[in-house]
Amino acid sequence: MQWIAPPEKDTVNDTLEKRLWDAADQFRANSGLKSQEYSAPVLGLIFLRFAEARFSKQRAKLEKSASSSRRGNRLEEPAAYHAEGILYLPTEARFEHLLSLPEAQNIGAKINAAMRDIEKLNPQLAGVLPKTYNLFTSTLLKELLKKVSEIPASLDYDAFGRIYEYFLGEFAMSEGQGGGEFYTPVSIVRLLTEVIEPYHGRILDPACGSGGMFVSSARFVAEHKKNPARELSIHGVEKTDETGRLCRLNLAVHGLEGDIRHGGQINSYYDDPHNAVGRFDFVMANPPFNVNAVDKERLKDSIGPGRRFPFGLPRTDNANYLWIQIFYSSLNQKGRAGFVMANSASDARSSEEELRRRLIESKAVDVIVAVGPNLFYTVTLPVTLWFLDRSKANSARCCLLTRGISIGKWTALIASGRRRRLDSSRTWSGSTAAKP
Repeated sequence: MQWIAPPEKDTVNDTLEKRLWDAADQFRANSGLKSQEYSAPVLGLIFLRFAEARFSKQRAKLEKSASSSRRGNRLEEPAAYHAEGILYLPTEARFEHLLSLPEAQNIGAKINAAMRDIEKLNPQLAGVLPKTYNLFTSTLLKELLKKVSEIPASLDYDAFGRIYEYFLGEFAMSEGQGGGEFYTPVSIVRLLTEVIEPYHGRILDPACGSGGMFVSSARFVAEHKKNPARELSIHGVEKTDETGRLCRLNLAVHGLEGDIRHGGQINSYYDDPHNAVGRFDFVMANPPFNVNAVDKERLKDSIGPGRRFPFGLPRTDNANYLWIQIFYSSLNQKGRAGFVMANSASDARSSEEELRRRLIESKAVDVIVAVGPNLFYTVTLPVTLWFLDRSKANSARCCLLTRGISIGKWTALIASGRRRRLDSSRTWSGSTAAKP
């Protein structure tokens, strides 16, 4: 499958994105639906527009080769599309067909049926696509289809991904605190990616939300002239079923696939569906902060060396150091991790201080970056970015706590090539040795 995600910035399509969003937001106001009820159907139609653009291009190739092929006409063979990493769309599930439906028909029912047909013929999308279009009137859906049709079918595939990401961000802002459960600001994700440099290997996000960490990692690989669909093996866990579907759809829009476990009774505190201990080259995450009421009795068999919680459990009713150990234990001996963490985790006392001491003594903590307030939708307080590198366990070094450098400056320093990796032998303005 070919990587098709956008570059980090594409000013050419900024106006189109904003115009589409303004129209979609106006439709939301007219529908009387909440943002969380409206977001999935809108993103589903953007996805369908994208899928048809790729489908049509492959269909044209098949038509051209049909006359010379011994296998004959393969236009309606799903395998002829799947072989190129492209979704097969039956006639009544194609965007242009739905756009042509008169308002007198039940357009909501037609789109729901289209989504079911697409899932049936493309098993990797089973249970992913939205099927709540019956919540809209046919008049509103007709207008929405017309607006989404303004995305040119000839648009570069990377631009589709950028539009999708733009909508994810806008929906997250419109949902306020709830939006932060599935969306991490791009500037933070980009910095995490630039530091851990996920060129090749297995990557895990055990609190994956809408999949922004995966998309950013894939973009990083593409910027280094490789195909991330071949270079990265994507694995995720998401407690909320709806958000897990959003992640899988996000991957599909960017031409990616991954093993995303979501919904049901799955919970990263208690469940390890990827048997993650020691298996991953990279871990990236923005987990929920300061979660309480985790049932530690259910974790007692996962404590100790070579297990999920190698340093033990905190006595305090706070899950921050459960998450940190999940990230640490999932890495192989050369693995690297970058994650967002509550500011309090870097200086918490009591049993958490002892866990932090053991973690630092393992020499896996590379650097901790202090981030200012108001960067997240769910948290107004400052946070920290932690970076682990287990390949440095035998080096003579200590971790650093850096302050006073903006996210933008950090990213620019790294991306420009002045810093290929964070290294504790180099000290930046405002850096101080982290205390246990």
